[in-house]
Amino acid sequence: MSDMSREFEYISKMEEIFDEITAAQDSLKRTIDEYKSLQDKVRKLENYYTSDQWKEDLAMDERGEIPADIKRGVLSEDGIYDLLDRNSEIMRMIETAED
Repeated sequence: MSDMSREFEYISKMEEIFDEITAAQDSLKRTIDEYKSLQDKVRKLENYYTSDQWKEDLAMDERGEIPADIKRGVLSEDGIYDLLDRNSEIMRMIETAED
C-alpha cells in the first residue's frame, strides 16, 4: 500500500459507513412504505374485531366448534388487541417522523 493510500484510508472507512447507513435508510424507507400500505388491512381486521361476527366466532371457538387445525390467532382477545395497539404506536412514530 502506498503512503498516499494509507494517508487516505480513513476516507475508505468512512465511505463504507456511508454506504452501510444509506442501505439501512433505503431498507427502512421501503419497510415503512410497505407497512403504511397495510393500513387498509389493519382497518379490516379492526372492523372484524369489533363486529358481531368476531363475537360469534369466539363463542364457537370457546365451545370447541372450530377444528383444532384451523389457525385462529385473530380470536385471541389479547393478541388482536395488542396487534391493533402496537399498530397505533407504530403509525404515530411514522407520522411524527414524517412531520
